[in-house]
Amino acid sequence: MAEPAEAAEPKQKEKQKNKNKKKAAAVDESELLTVPDGWKEPAFTREDNPKGLLEESSFATLFPKYREAYLKECWPLVQKALSEHYVNATLDLIEGSMTVTTTKKTFDPYAIIRARDLIKLLARSVPFEQAVRILQDDVACDIIKIGSLVRKRDTFIKRRGRLLGPKGSTLKALELLTNCYIMVQGNTVSALGPFSGLKEVRKVVLDTMKNIHPIYNIKTLMIKRELSKDPELRSQSWERFLPKFKRKNLKKRKEPKKKNTKKEYTPFPPPQPESQIDKELASGEYFLKERQKKRKRVEEIKAKQADAIKKRQEERNKAFIPPKEKPVVKTKKASTEKKIDIEAIKEKVKNAKKKKLGALPVEEVKLKMAADEKKKKKK
Repeated sequence: MAEPAEAAEPKQKEKQKNKNKKKAAAVDESELLTVPDGWKEPAFTREDNPKGLLEESSFATLFPKYREAYLKECWPLVQKALSEHYVNATLDLIEGSMTVTTTKKTFDPYAIIRARDLIKLLARSVPFEQAVRILQDDVACDIIKIGSLVRKRDTFIKRRGRLLGPKGSTLKALELLTNCYIMVQGNTVSALGPFSGLKEVRKVVLDTMKNIHPIYNIKTLMIKRELSKDPELRSQSWERFLPKFKRKNLKKRKEPKKKNTKKEYTPFPPPQPESQIDKELASGEYFLKERQKKRKRVEEIKAKQADAIKKRQEERNKAFIPPKEKPVVKTKKASTEKKIDIEAIKEKVKNAKKKKLGALPVEEVKLKMAADEKKKKKK
């Protein structure tokens, strides 16, 4: 009885080991998905490829005429930057092209691809200071063609302007949120930065050309930026936090002025229109003689002429009809209830003329005179 129990024990141990392995594998997978902070991919050195490249490869790109002066000025700096990666660069001003080629000393196989992107960015009006960053390992570029996304030229210019924003504010906000340099030039949008940022830039640019305002995408990017700071929310879904914008079609379809209403279907054909003979038979003209017919026509013409003359005479007589006069408004007479005493006013004016300025009234003067006489008598 002891033998089967001993045989069962190793089987249980094996099952436990398998469970532990599965748990460890699940933990490892979750750890692999998250990149540790501050980690950088090691740089590609000569030790990784000591023998160099087997074949020489080259890329060429054309540039517009207005870029000629700038490229001529900064070309020594371009050659110096590419010589560090052992890549040759030539500028042909006659053909209007730039060419980059590998050398025998080139050890990095991806250096020529970066050099190709550099000359592409320079051709698309990106300044040299920004374009040189493409030679770094953690920087990539994306040239988005927007010219063929919209049919009408006017709508294309409006939507491209919407991407820039007032005084370039929308583009600046997008650059800050994605950590990318963005250059809108002609029918293309050149972006330069990390891979995650380039993905967002492409999405925003294409949505803008599809008549979705960039402010909606900028809002979602701002929320994502804040959520990424929280370590607990990294493994969770962010759909509940992101805004959901409903698309509103404000423009209504223009209705035609003349609406063609369909008549009810009838299996019977429409009635045949009456001919001239049928009309004459109905009115009785058909049975009249030629003289009578002529007389009738002349009478109709004379009646029409008489109506026309009458109307013309009425229009002429309109000039002789006097216009309607406005009714005369009667002015109300001034009320003579309060009579003014003119003689009393005249007396007041005379008295005022007799008086001197600052002089006492006559009564007071008489009283003073009487008082002075009494004092003299007493003495």
